[in-house]
Amino acid sequence: MLRIDFLTLFPEMVLGACRHSILQRAEVEGKVAFDAVNPRDFTYDRHGKVDDMPYGGAAGMLISVEPVHLALQSIGIEPNPARPISVVMTDPTGKTFTQSDAQELATKDRVVFLCGHYEGFDDRVRQLFATHTFSIGDYVLTGGELPALVMADSIVRLLPGALGSEGSLHQDSHSDGLLSAPNFTRPDEYFGLAVPEVLKSGDHKKIAKWKREQSLKITKTNRPDLLRGAALDIADLDMLSS
Repeated sequence: MLRIDFLTLFPEMVLGACRHSILQRAEVEGKVAFDAVNPRDFTYDRHGKVDDMPYGGAAGMLISVEPVHLALQSIGIEPNPARPISVVMTDPTGKTFTQSDAQELATKDRVVFLCGHYEGFDDRVRQLFATHTFSIGDYVLTGGELPALVMADSIVRLLPGALGSEGSLHQDSHSDGLLSAPNFTRPDEYFGLAVPEVLKSGDHKKIAKWKREQSLKITKTNRPDLLRGAALDIADLDMLSS
């Protein structure tokens, strides 16, 4: 069973989100366990103050290293954590989180997310504890809770049995390095828009070819950068050049 912890100033925010949909079902079925620890509970200040002014005159406030250290220590995480534990810091300066990162973290026994706030953490938190530093995109959010939840969701759905249909994993965007083809269900026509006939043909070979063509087309249009790392064969290259 995978254990996922969140170090956060807002435990109720992250744990509340984890108690819905696939995340909740995975926890109920014993595939994952969620918990959260608040560094405010490990300060010497009666107001639970965890932030302080940064050296060097920079704007904003930083979360101090000591309450983070004590909070992590309370859940068994020491400096320089050893595998198979991963400690993930959410930060705009980090590497962009990808499906391959989710796949790696899904193999761990434990993942701990460090959710920053204000202007982030004293960098000694990263140096002492973080095994990974990830961003979910080129923009800035108020805190690290939402990025941590996004990553946790992407990890949990990869756990064996977490999804109702394991086959859907292989149809997801990024599962093979490409964006997925569009999907349709009933009714056959809506507001003049019809389901492509090939999908109703029952010819699995033609359907697979159509989906591959659409996947390549959408990836080329929306995320051409992904094509550099995708496993493409001669037929794919012919489709892309047509």
